[in-house]
Amino acid sequence: MKNYEETISACALNRIFGFEPKIGLALLNHFGSAIEVMRLNRKDQDLLLGPHSKYTGMIGPEAIDAAAQELDHLVNKNIYFIGYTHEHYPRLLKECEDAPIGIYIRSNTPIESLFTPRQSIAVVGTRDISLYGEEWCHKIVNSFASTSDKPLVVSGLALGTDICAHKTALDLGLPTIGVMATGPEQVYPWRHTEFAERLVSTPGCALITDYPPGTAPLAIHFLRRNRIIAGLSQSTLLIESKIRGGGMMTCRLAFSYGREVYALPGRVDDLRSQGCNLLIREKIAEPVTSEKELLKSLGFKCARGSRTHNDLAALETTYASTIPMEKINQMSTILLYIKKYRGITIEEIAEKTQFEYSRTAELVRILETDGFICTDLLQRCTINFRNNM
Repeated sequence: MKNYEETISACALNRIFGFEPKIGLALLNHFGSAIEVMRLNRKDQDLLLGPHSKYTGMIGPEAIDAAAQELDHLVNKNIYFIGYTHEHYPRLLKECEDAPIGIYIRSNTPIESLFTPRQSIAVVGTRDISLYGEEWCHKIVNSFASTSDKPLVVSGLALGTDICAHKTALDLGLPTIGVMATGPEQVYPWRHTEFAERLVSTPGCALITDYPPGTAPLAIHFLRRNRIIAGLSQSTLLIESKIRGGGMMTCRLAFSYGREVYALPGRVDDLRSQGCNLLIREKIAEPVTSEKELLKSLGFKCARGSRTHNDLAALETTYASTIPMEKINQMSTILLYIKKYRGITIEEIAEKTQFEYSRTAELVRILETDGFICTDLLQRCTINFRNNM
Protein backbone atom coordinates (compact mmCIF):
# COMPACT_ATOMS: atom_id res chain seq x y z
CA MET A 1 0.00 0.00 0.00
CA LYS A 2 2.86 2.37 0.85
CA ASN A 3 4.43 1.74 -2.57
CA TYR A 4 1.13 2.67 -4.22
CA GLU A 5 0.94 5.87 -2.15
CA GLU A 6 4.52 6.71 -3.09
CA THR A 7 3.74 6.18 -6.79
CA ILE A 8 0.69 8.46 -6.65
CA SER A 9 2.64 11.09 -4.70
CA ALA A 10 5.52 10.92 -7.19
CA CYS A 11 3.06 11.29 -10.07
CA ALA A 12 1.55 14.36 -8.38
CA LEU A 13 5.03 15.78 -7.80
CA ASN A 14 5.94 15.21 -11.45
CA ARG A 15 2.76 16.96 -12.59
CA ILE A 16 3.72 19.98 -10.48
CA PHE A 17 7.49 20.22 -11.03
CA GLY A 18 7.82 18.34 -14.34
CA PHE A 19 9.24 21.33 -16.21
CA GLU A 20 11.68 22.14 -13.41
CA PRO A 21 12.58 18.69 -12.09
CA LYS A 22 15.59 19.93 -10.12
CA ILE A 23 13.24 21.60 -7.64
CA GLY A 24 11.18 18.44 -7.21
CA LEU A 25 14.31 16.28 -6.92
CA ALA A 26 15.76 18.62 -4.29
CA LEU A 27 12.60 18.20 -2.20
CA LEU A 28 12.64 14.43 -2.75
CA ASN A 29 16.26 14.12 -1.67
CA HIS A 30 15.65 16.29 1.38
CA PHE A 31 12.54 14.49 2.65
CA GLY A 32 13.35 11.01 1.36
CA SER A 33 9.98 10.24 -0.24
CA ALA A 34 7.31 11.79 -2.41
CA ILE A 35 4.73 11.03 0.27
CA GLU A 36 6.47 13.32 2.75
CA VAL A 37 6.85 16.10 0.18
CA MET A 38 3.14 16.00 -0.69
CA ARG A 39 2.28 16.32 3.02
CA LEU A 40 3.96 19.71 3.34
CA ASN A 41 1.64 22.34 4.76
CA ARG A 42 1.35 25.86 3.34
CA LYS A 43 3.73 27.36 5.91
CA ASP A 44 6.46 24.84 5.07
CA GLN A 45 5.90 25.36 1.37
CA ASP A 46 6.37 29.11 1.79
CA LEU A 47 9.54 28.47 3.77
CA LEU A 48 11.04 26.03 1.25
CA LEU A 49 9.84 27.50 -2.04
CA GLY A 50 9.43 31.15 -1.09
CA PRO A 51 6.14 32.96 -0.41
CA HIS A 52 5.88 34.18 -4.00
CA SER A 53 6.78 30.92 -5.75
CA LYS A 54 4.41 29.88 -8.54
CA TYR A 55 4.41 26.40 -6.99
CA THR A 56 3.26 27.46 -3.53
CA GLY A 57 -0.16 26.00 -2.81
CA MET A 58 0.03 23.34 -5.54
CA ILE A 59 1.18 20.67 -3.10
CA GLY A 60 -1.72 19.08 -1.26
CA PRO A 61 -4.65 16.62 -1.31
CA GLU A 62 -6.11 17.98 -4.56
CA ALA A 63 -2.92 17.19 -6.45
CA ILE A 64 -2.89 13.68 -4.95
CA ASP A 65 -6.51 13.06 -6.01
CA ALA A 66 -5.84 14.26 -9.58
CA ALA A 67 -2.79 11.98 -9.85
CA ALA A 68 -4.73 8.97 -8.52
CA GLN A 69 -7.51 9.50 -11.07
CA GLU A 70 -4.95 9.84 -13.85
CA LEU A 71 -3.17 6.60 -12.97
CA ASP A 72 -6.44 4.68 -12.65
CA HIS A 73 -7.38 5.87 -16.14
CA LEU A 74 -4.00 4.87 -17.63
CA VAL A 75 -4.08 1.32 -16.25
CA ASN A 76 -6.74 0.42 -18.82
CA LYS A 77 -4.39 1.62 -21.59
CA ASN A 78 -1.48 -0.56 -20.46
CA ILE A 79 0.41 2.52 -19.23
CA TYR A 80 2.01 2.74 -15.83
CA PHE A 81 4.07 5.28 -13.90
CA ILE A 82 7.19 4.92 -11.78
CA GLY A 83 8.71 7.64 -9.63
CA TYR A 84 12.30 8.59 -8.93
CA THR A 85 12.30 6.57 -5.70
CA HIS A 86 10.97 3.40 -7.34
CA GLU A 87 13.36 0.44 -7.13
CA HIS A 88 13.21 -0.09 -10.91
CA TYR A 89 13.69 3.54 -11.93
CA PRO A 90 16.50 3.48 -14.58
CA ARG A 91 19.87 3.61 -12.82
CA LEU A 92 21.60 5.53 -15.61
CA LEU A 93 18.87 8.15 -15.71
CA LYS A 94 19.10 8.59 -11.96
CA GLU A 95 22.72 9.70 -12.35
CA CYS A 96 21.59 12.87 -14.19
CA GLU A 97 20.96 16.00 -12.16
CA ASP A 98 17.95 16.92 -14.32
CA ALA A 99 16.39 13.44 -14.33
CA PRO A 100 12.59 13.35 -14.48
CA ILE A 101 10.76 12.98 -11.19
CA GLY A 102 8.93 10.08 -12.77
CA ILE A 103 8.25 8.45 -16.11
CA TYR A 104 5.18 7.03 -17.80
CA ILE A 105 5.83 3.67 -19.44
CA ARG A 106 3.77 2.06 -22.18
CA SER A 107 4.80 -1.55 -22.59
CA ASN A 108 3.72 -5.17 -22.28
CA THR A 109 7.03 -5.95 -20.58
CA PRO A 110 7.16 -6.00 -16.74
CA ILE A 111 9.04 -3.01 -15.36
CA GLU A 112 11.65 -5.21 -13.64
CA SER A 113 12.70 -6.56 -17.05
CA LEU A 114 12.86 -3.29 -18.98
CA PHE A 115 15.87 -1.42 -17.61
CA THR A 116 18.22 -4.34 -17.07
CA PRO A 117 22.02 -3.97 -16.76
CA ARG A 118 22.45 -4.56 -20.52
CA GLN A 119 24.27 -1.78 -22.38
CA SER A 120 22.03 0.89 -23.92
CA ILE A 121 22.95 3.03 -26.91
CA ALA A 122 21.13 6.13 -28.15
CA VAL A 123 20.98 6.42 -31.94
CA VAL A 124 19.91 9.93 -32.99
CA GLY A 125 20.10 12.28 -35.93
CA THR A 126 18.26 14.39 -38.46
CA ARG A 127 14.70 13.83 -39.62
CA ASP A 128 15.94 14.56 -43.14
CA ILE A 129 18.16 11.50 -43.30
CA SER A 130 20.09 10.82 -46.52
CA LEU A 131 20.65 7.48 -48.20
CA TYR A 132 24.18 7.58 -46.77
CA GLY A 133 22.82 8.12 -43.25
CA GLU A 134 20.13 5.48 -43.63
CA GLU A 135 22.64 2.96 -44.93
CA TRP A 136 25.02 3.52 -42.03
CA CYS A 137 22.23 3.58 -39.45
CA HIS A 138 21.18 0.16 -40.70
CA LYS A 139 24.77 -1.13 -40.83
CA ILE A 140 25.55 0.02 -37.29
CA VAL A 141 22.37 -1.31 -35.69
CA ASN A 142 22.88 -4.54 -37.64
CA SER A 143 26.38 -4.78 -36.13
CA PHE A 144 24.85 -4.40 -32.66
CA ALA A 145 22.63 -7.39 -33.42
CA SER A 146 25.71 -9.45 -34.32
CA THR A 147 27.05 -9.17 -30.75
CA SER A 148 26.36 -11.53 -27.90
CA ASP A 149 25.38 -8.54 -25.70
CA LYS A 150 22.28 -7.50 -27.70
CA PRO A 151 22.24 -3.86 -26.50
CA LEU A 152 19.15 -1.72 -25.99
CA VAL A 153 18.65 0.88 -28.75
CA VAL A 154 17.20 4.19 -27.52
CA SER A 155 15.80 6.91 -29.79
CA GLY A 156 12.98 9.41 -30.08
CA LEU A 157 10.40 7.84 -32.44
CA ALA A 158 10.75 10.82 -34.80
CA LEU A 159 10.97 10.73 -38.58
CA GLY A 160 14.27 9.97 -40.28
CA THR A 161 17.08 8.62 -38.13
CA ASP A 162 14.97 7.74 -35.09
CA ILE A 163 12.45 5.53 -36.83
CA CYS A 164 15.20 3.95 -38.96
CA ALA A 165 17.04 2.94 -35.76
CA HIS A 166 13.87 1.67 -34.05
CA LYS A 167 12.65 -0.36 -37.03
CA THR A 168 16.04 -1.89 -37.74
CA ALA A 169 16.46 -2.87 -34.09
CA LEU A 170 13.01 -4.42 -33.93
CA ASP A 171 13.49 -6.32 -37.20
CA LEU A 172 16.79 -7.72 -35.91
CA GLY A 173 15.47 -8.77 -32.51
CA LEU A 174 17.09 -5.99 -30.47
CA PRO A 175 15.15 -4.33 -27.65
CA THR A 176 14.36 -0.67 -28.30
CA ILE A 177 12.85 2.20 -26.31
CA GLY A 178 11.20 5.25 -27.83
CA VAL A 179 11.28 8.42 -25.74
CA MET A 180 8.29 10.61 -26.60
CA ALA A 181 7.75 14.37 -26.39
CA THR A 182 4.02 13.97 -25.76
CA GLY A 183 1.79 12.41 -23.17
CA PRO A 184 1.98 8.60 -22.88
CA GLU A 185 -1.25 7.91 -24.73
CA GLN A 186 -0.40 9.93 -27.85
CA VAL A 187 1.99 8.88 -30.62
CA TYR A 188 3.69 11.59 -32.64
CA PRO A 189 4.04 11.69 -35.58
CA TRP A 190 0.71 9.97 -36.08
CA ARG A 191 2.06 7.94 -39.03
CA HIS A 192 4.13 5.93 -36.52
CA THR A 193 1.05 4.80 -34.59
CA GLU A 194 0.97 1.31 -36.11
CA PHE A 195 4.69 0.83 -35.55
CA ALA A 196 4.33 2.09 -31.96
CA GLU A 197 1.77 -0.63 -31.27
CA ARG A 198 4.18 -3.23 -32.62
CA LEU A 199 6.97 -1.81 -30.47
CA VAL A 200 5.09 -1.81 -27.16
CA SER A 201 3.90 -5.38 -27.72
CA THR A 202 7.45 -6.66 -28.30
CA PRO A 203 9.26 -8.08 -25.23
CA GLY A 204 11.91 -5.73 -23.86
CA CYS A 205 10.56 -2.69 -25.72
CA ALA A 206 8.64 0.35 -24.53
CA LEU A 207 7.54 3.91 -25.14
CA ILE A 208 8.34 6.28 -22.28
CA THR A 209 7.79 9.95 -21.46
CA ASP A 210 7.83 12.24 -18.45
CA TYR A 211 4.93 14.30 -19.82
CA PRO A 212 1.45 13.70 -18.36
CA PRO A 213 -1.54 12.70 -20.52
CA GLY A 214 -2.80 15.37 -22.87
CA THR A 215 0.61 16.99 -23.45
CA ALA A 216 0.84 18.30 -27.02
CA PRO A 217 3.91 17.82 -29.27
CA LEU A 218 5.33 21.35 -28.88
CA ALA A 219 8.88 22.19 -30.00
CA ILE A 220 10.10 22.84 -26.43
CA HIS A 221 8.92 19.37 -25.40
CA PHE A 222 11.19 17.71 -27.98
CA LEU A 223 14.20 19.64 -26.69
CA ARG A 224 13.50 18.63 -23.07
CA ARG A 225 12.85 15.05 -24.14
CA ASN A 226 16.43 14.76 -25.42
CA ARG A 227 17.89 14.73 -21.89
CA ILE A 228 16.06 11.43 -21.24
CA ILE A 229 17.41 9.86 -24.45
CA ALA A 230 20.95 10.82 -23.42
CA GLY A 231 20.39 9.93 -19.77
CA LEU A 232 19.12 6.42 -20.49
CA SER A 233 22.20 5.52 -22.52
CA GLN A 234 25.83 4.70 -21.79
CA SER A 235 26.69 5.90 -25.30
CA THR A 236 25.11 8.21 -27.86
CA LEU A 237 25.64 7.89 -31.62
CA LEU A 238 24.88 10.75 -34.01
CA ILE A 239 24.17 9.56 -37.54
CA GLU A 240 23.62 12.89 -39.33
CA SER A 241 22.82 16.42 -38.17
CA LYS A 242 23.06 20.04 -39.17
CA ILE A 243 24.97 22.42 -36.88
CA ARG A 244 21.77 23.03 -34.94
CA GLY A 245 19.39 20.21 -34.18
CA GLY A 246 17.93 17.92 -31.56
CA GLY A 247 20.58 15.27 -32.20
CA MET A 248 23.33 17.79 -31.49
CA MET A 249 21.65 18.75 -28.24
CA THR A 250 21.34 15.10 -27.23
CA CYS A 251 25.05 14.53 -27.86
CA ARG A 252 26.09 17.59 -25.88
CA LEU A 253 23.86 16.49 -23.00
CA ALA A 254 25.35 13.00 -23.12
CA PHE A 255 28.85 14.51 -23.03
CA SER A 256 27.89 16.64 -20.02
CA TYR A 257 26.70 13.47 -18.25
CA GLY A 258 30.12 11.89 -18.79
CA ARG A 259 28.84 9.43 -21.39
CA GLU A 260 30.58 8.30 -24.58
CA VAL A 261 29.59 10.12 -27.79
CA TYR A 262 30.18 8.93 -31.37
CA ALA A 263 29.44 10.61 -34.69
CA LEU A 264 29.38 9.44 -38.29
CA PRO A 265 31.68 11.73 -40.31
CA GLY A 266 30.52 12.99 -43.67
CA ARG A 267 31.33 15.34 -46.54
CA VAL A 268 32.34 18.82 -45.39
CA ASP A 269 29.90 20.43 -47.86
CA ASP A 270 26.92 18.33 -46.75
CA LEU A 271 24.72 20.25 -44.30
CA ARG A 272 23.52 16.98 -42.80
CA SER A 273 27.08 16.04 -41.83
CA GLN A 274 28.29 19.40 -40.53
CA GLY A 275 27.00 18.74 -37.01
CA CYS A 276 28.79 15.38 -36.83
CA ASN A 277 32.02 16.86 -38.18
CA LEU A 278 31.80 19.71 -35.64
CA LEU A 279 31.44 17.36 -32.67
CA ILE A 280 34.42 15.36 -33.89
CA ARG A 281 36.49 18.54 -34.33
CA GLU A 282 35.52 19.73 -30.83
CA LYS A 283 36.60 16.31 -29.47
CA ILE A 284 33.14 15.74 -28.04
CA ALA A 285 32.55 12.75 -30.30
CA GLU A 286 34.70 9.90 -31.54
CA PRO A 287 34.44 9.36 -35.32
CA VAL A 288 32.80 6.18 -36.57
CA THR A 289 35.17 4.72 -39.15
CA SER A 290 33.74 1.20 -39.35
CA GLU A 291 31.23 -1.03 -37.61
CA LYS A 292 34.06 -3.23 -36.33
CA GLU A 293 35.95 -0.34 -34.73
CA LEU A 294 32.75 1.01 -33.17
CA LEU A 295 31.94 -2.37 -31.60
CA LYS A 296 35.49 -2.58 -30.29
CA SER A 297 35.25 0.90 -28.77
CA LEU A 298 31.92 0.02 -27.14
CA GLY A 299 33.42 -3.13 -25.69
CA PHE A 300 31.30 -5.55 -27.69
CA LYS A 301 32.33 -8.90 -29.07
CA CYS A 302 30.69 -10.55 -32.04
CA ALA A 303 28.78 -13.66 -31.14
CA ARG A 304 30.32 -16.86 -32.44
CA GLY A 305 28.55 -18.09 -35.49
CA SER A 306 26.54 -14.89 -35.80
CA ARG A 307 24.56 -14.89 -39.02
CA THR A 308 25.31 -12.33 -41.70
CA HIS A 309 23.01 -11.59 -44.57
CA ASN A 310 23.89 -13.57 -47.68
CA ASP A 311 22.76 -11.95 -50.91
CA LEU A 312 23.00 -15.11 -52.99
CA ALA A 313 20.97 -17.11 -50.47
CA ALA A 314 18.27 -14.41 -50.43
CA LEU A 315 18.13 -14.33 -54.20
CA GLU A 316 17.94 -18.12 -54.42
CA THR A 317 15.08 -18.14 -51.93
CA THR A 318 13.21 -15.52 -53.95
CA TYR A 319 13.87 -16.69 -57.50
CA ALA A 320 14.93 -20.38 -57.45
CA SER A 321 11.68 -21.59 -59.02
CA THR A 322 11.33 -18.81 -61.62
CA ILE A 323 14.79 -17.66 -62.78
CA PRO A 324 17.75 -19.74 -64.03
CA MET A 325 20.72 -20.02 -61.66
CA GLU A 326 22.96 -18.23 -64.14
CA LYS A 327 20.81 -15.11 -63.88
CA ILE A 328 20.64 -15.38 -60.08
CA ASN A 329 24.44 -15.42 -59.92
CA GLN A 330 24.57 -12.36 -62.17
CA MET A 331 22.06 -10.57 -59.92
CA SER A 332 24.24 -11.38 -56.92
CA THR A 333 27.23 -9.84 -58.71
CA ILE A 334 25.22 -6.71 -59.49
CA LEU A 335 24.25 -6.37 -55.82
CA LEU A 336 27.90 -6.58 -54.80
CA TYR A 337 28.81 -3.67 -57.09
CA ILE A 338 25.86 -1.58 -55.92
CA LYS A 339 26.91 -2.13 -52.31
CA LYS A 340 30.50 -1.22 -53.12
CA TYR A 341 29.71 1.82 -55.28
CA ARG A 342 26.70 3.67 -53.87
CA GLY A 343 24.93 5.53 -56.72
CA ILE A 344 26.53 3.47 -59.50
CA THR A 345 24.57 3.73 -62.77
CA ILE A 346 23.25 0.83 -64.82
CA GLU A 347 25.75 1.66 -67.58
CA GLU A 348 28.64 1.60 -65.07
CA ILE A 349 27.45 -1.74 -63.69
CA ALA A 350 27.46 -3.18 -67.20
CA GLU A 351 31.02 -1.93 -67.74
CA LYS A 352 32.33 -3.38 -64.47
CA THR A 353 30.54 -6.73 -64.76
CA GLN A 354 31.09 -7.11 -68.51
CA PHE A 355 27.39 -8.00 -68.85
CA GLU A 356 25.46 -6.79 -71.87
CA TYR A 357 23.68 -3.51 -71.12
CA SER A 358 20.26 -4.97 -71.97
CA ARG A 359 20.85 -7.93 -69.62
CA THR A 360 22.07 -5.59 -66.86
CA ALA A 361 19.06 -3.30 -67.22
CA GLU A 362 16.70 -6.30 -67.13
CA LEU A 363 18.23 -7.70 -63.92
CA VAL A 364 18.30 -4.28 -62.27
CA ARG A 365 14.61 -3.86 -63.09
CA ILE A 366 13.81 -7.22 -61.45
CA LEU A 367 15.83 -6.36 -58.34
CA GLU A 368 14.09 -3.00 -58.06
CA THR A 369 10.62 -4.48 -58.58
CA ASP A 370 11.17 -6.94 -55.74
CA GLY A 371 12.56 -4.33 -53.35
CA PHE A 372 16.24 -5.29 -53.28
CA ILE A 373 17.44 -1.98 -54.72
CA CYS A 374 16.25 1.53 -55.60
CA THR A 375 17.01 3.52 -58.77
CA ASP A 376 16.50 7.22 -59.48
CA LEU A 377 15.77 9.17 -62.66
CA LEU A 378 19.47 9.15 -63.57
CA GLN A 379 19.54 5.34 -63.28
CA ARG A 380 21.75 5.50 -60.16
CA CYS A 381 21.35 2.41 -58.01
CA THR A 382 21.40 2.02 -54.21
CA ILE A 383 20.61 -0.84 -51.87
CA ASN A 384 17.13 -0.70 -50.37
CA PHE A 385 18.00 -0.99 -46.69
CA ARG A 386 14.33 -0.81 -45.76
CA ASN A 387 14.26 -4.34 -47.17
CA ASN A 388 17.08 -5.32 -44.77
CA MET A 389 19.68 -5.98 -47.45
